Formats: sequence, structure tokens, C-alpha cells
Amino acid sequence: MEKAKHPLVLARESRGWTQMDLAKRARVPRSSVSAIESGRLTPSVSTALHLARVLELSVEALFDEAAAASAAANAMWSWAPDSEMCRFIGAEVKGRRIFYPINGQAHAAHLHDGIWKSGEELPASLPGMELTLVMASCDPASALMEAAYARESGYRLVSFAYNGMHSLELLKDGLVHVAGLHRSNREHPARNADTVRTVLGEGYCLLRGAHWDQGLAFAPGHGLSSVASVLDKAQIWAMRESGSVARDWLDVICAEMGQAPSGREVHSHRAVADSIRMGWADAGVCVKLSAKELELSFLSLQEEALDFIFHESMLEDPRIQALIRLLQSKSYRRVLSELPGYDSRETGGLNFN
Repeated sequence: MEKAKHPLVLARESRGWTQMDLAKRARVPRSSVSAIESGRLTPSVSTALHLARVLELSVEALFDEAAAASAAANAMWSWAPDSEMCRFIGAEVKGRRIFYPINGQAHAAHLHDGIWKSGEELPASLPGMELTLVMASCDPASALMEAAYARESGYRLVSFAYNGMHSLELLKDGLVHVAGLHRSNREHPARNADTVRTVLGEGYCLLRGAHWDQGLAFAPGHGLSSVASVLDKAQIWAMRESGSVARDWLDVICAEMGQAPSGREVHSHRAVADSIRMGWADAGVCVKLSAKELELSFLSLQEEALDFIFHESMLEDPRIQALIRLLQSKSYRRVLSELPGYDSRETGGLNFN
């Protein structure tokens, strides 16, 4: 027996609309419309209202109570909270409702969607989850991007600071929409694409974020002018975690000098610069922006290409379209080019892997 069509399908088809037509009218992702119609996703309150309004029907005519009750089973943490109580942000990713603890990995301070306490269940839904784009990236300019994205699009971008390989794993697991990766350089311009194919497979898009300078950051005033002189002077390093490009660079240059780096492990470019500025470390590898923001000395090691990775099925999602428009806009590219170490001439370029 043929399965009965969802009321949303019947309402849409009676008007001769495609899923994309309905998505554009209701300002929700087409992927959400598809997931709702197939029964894989229960809409949030705001999504249900948007859909009902454009279809000129009641919410009750489109969605039943049983579907709403099943939403709780479709909610999950992105990663475990690190305390007994935390603020969180919610987003819809691949038809799932995912909740993100706001912790030290967030690039910027965010208004939270709720507060969770140990022992409590996650909410089944929150208004506006389908309007949030979640990114994992170590780009220290993410806070600038988030502000510009919200101002220009009306959507919300939330970025968490993870290195490129960790970001790809989060994307692979369906926990974020976008992952940042910066393994390409002038000698190996295809390394980002190659890494994506190795980790994720085919079917992904690479949106150029920028080129940036990565190098050695160290406290000013020591008269150091070469990599060798920094290596000779540094005793305690601010070391990025294994798997990051910055850590790979540190291991390579120290090995060339017959040294084994020792110090404290940190998890972002800004944390490297903070450690040096506070006197907890002598030197570290980070991007130029993070070093110059804290008035540190900097020696460039190489120029790298930062790409933002997302699955091609997301290409028509309005949240992704808003990100593409932002990166291709002259105003954003101009501001990005004014940051220390950033080159925005290729920003916004889109490639299919």
C-alpha cells in the first residue's frame, strides 16, 4: 500500500509549488522542507508558523501532536557539556536538532537559546533553529564574519574554534554545516581538496575564505630576526594540538634544529598569542592576525589558503547562499583585506570537489 502523503506535501502540490518554491516563500532551508515532508524532521514552532502562513492554513492542519511529541528523540548534543550547567545554542543540521554548549571553543560571545542543567532533558525544539548556520573553523576572523553575516542576511552564524582535521570530522558526523580547512599553500594549492576527498569523499564544495600568513609569534623587544634565532631563544612553546597545521609546522622547524618542543598545549591561534602575551610561553606558531592584535613580533613561515567546506546538497540552502553572498561582496572582501596577513583577492571563489 502506498504511504499517505504528508499534509505539507498535499498543500504544496495543490499550489503547484516545488520544495524550493515553498522554502523560498517561507524563508526556511529546502533541506528542512524535504525532511519535514518525509517525516524525518518535526518543525520548530517558528518554522511551522512560517509554513502555515505562506500556505494560508492552520498549523494544526499541517502538523499533528504525535509528530511534535517525537521531536525530543531527534535532539542531541554536538559534544558533551563540560560543566553541570551551561548556556547553549540550537540549530537544525541534516534534519536533526543539535544543541551546542557555549564554551571556550566559541569564537565570540553569543546570545544563548537556553540554559541546561545536569539531569534535564534537551528541549524538543526551539524557535529559529533552522535560521542558524554552524561552522567549525580556526579562523580568528570568525567573529568579524559572524557580525557581517547577521547584519547582511538576517540569519545567524555561530563558529566554533577547532583545527581543520577536527572540523572535517565534525562535518562528516553531521554536527556542523561548514568546516574550515587551510592545508593548501603556494607549493601545494590542491591540498585542501585532496584532504577533503580523503576524509569525506566526493560531493563537497570548497568556498575560498582567504589567504593568510602563518608563522612564528614571539614577544617583542628581543631583537630576533630569523627562525633560527627564535628557536634558539624559546624555551617554552605555546603548542597547538596534534593534527593542526600550526603544530605540524612547529614539529618540522624544531626537528630541523634537532629540538623537541615543550610547553603548554592550546587550542586556537588566539590562545597561542595570548599565552605569549601573558608570559606563559616564549613563542608559538599562529596566523599573523592573532599575533599583531596583541602587538607581538611575527616571522612568516608560509602563506596558506583557507577554504570553507560544505556538502553540495547544502548549496541551495539559504544559509549557505547568504554565506556565499557575504564572501563575494566587495565590502566584506575589503574589510578582510585590511586585516594583518589576510589576502582576499580569491575570497568567495567556489569550487566543486
